[in-house]
Amino acid sequence: MGLLQKFTRKSSPKQSGSGSNYAYVTARVRAMKSNLLPRETYPRLMNMGIDEITRFIGESQYKQDVDELARTYDGVDLFEHALNRNLAVTFTKLINISEGELNYLISEYLRKYDIWSIKTILRGKYCDASVEEINDSIVSAGQLSYPFLSSLSEKESYESIIDALSGTDYYPTLKGYDGTNLSEIENQLDKMYYTGLSTTVDNPKSNDSKLFSKFIRTEIDIKNLSTLFRLKNAGVEKDEIADLILEGGLHLNIKEIEKLLPLPFSEFVQSLEKYPYWEDISGIVKTEMDSLVELETQLTKSNIKSASSFSHVYPLSIVPIMDYVLNKTNEVHNLRIILRGKAADLDEEIIRNQLVI
Repeated sequence: MGLLQKFTRKSSPKQSGSGSNYAYVTARVRAMKSNLLPRETYPRLMNMGIDEITRFIGESQYKQDVDELARTYDGVDLFEHALNRNLAVTFTKLINISEGELNYLISEYLRKYDIWSIKTILRGKYCDASVEEINDSIVSAGQLSYPFLSSLSEKESYESIIDALSGTDYYPTLKGYDGTNLSEIENQLDKMYYTGLSTTVDNPKSNDSKLFSKFIRTEIDIKNLSTLFRLKNAGVEKDEIADLILEGGLHLNIKEIEKLLPLPFSEFVQSLEKYPYWEDISGIVKTEMDSLVELETQLTKSNIKSASSFSHVYPLSIVPIMDYVLNKTNEVHNLRIILRGKAADLDEEIIRNQLVI
């Protein structure tokens, strides 16, 4: 299969029955996970310069991506494209080796990269970014191919971009974009994505769809918590916050969140003590917070930790695969944070606080 080709969804749960190959895919994922960078790598990278980091990455699992893209890019641009290409190829591989219900669940989850890329392109056009700058951030790990996405970034107007997406599930939402309401459209795209995922596992029957449901609902909790902290700390009104909340959380369902919305920030923080996420964030949260970077980093760690713990309990299920997806995504995030931070000459402490290790 050609690089970053659009994959074809093989089947839906209703079509697939029990034809999933969990044992095979989890075995492949264990091997893939062994190639992830160990935690102790990141302090070493923090002590390197940009050239050293690029050389290190060029000798790692990203070597093929760096070598093939070096004909077109160099420096930080080469690094960005190599990371994005590797992520897309890796996740497309998961789609290609999975079957039945497993294929369907992975495919639906990876739609988040379609959403990411569409938002990136629209945001880039809104900010008058160059085509090269936009393409640096495209990740074609969903159902939209890199050639198609890069063709969108070359279009002159947001109208022509949206027209080109008229055959996709995203078009009904994108039609509402008028060139000024980008934040609203981005939020609607996120809601559409998580609503679709929730529908995918609505009344789950199989054990794996139940586990997948729990994984997705935990992720929704984490995203909602992050939104609540950010907006409450900024003094945003409860009605505006409510519009940005995702439905379908595990411990923080809509009724629970409605109780939190009217609370002042200090009372909101205190009320979180009864939820399971409190243990992970209690050492960071204060009644007054100037920055939420460390908190959001800790919430991401909490999500990864939850997936990792479940992957040991259910070794032949969807969970180890989702665990790998989270850890692979996080590795690319960490590498990008380090290189971008060093390229911008940021203080090492600022970079370190954004790493999820």
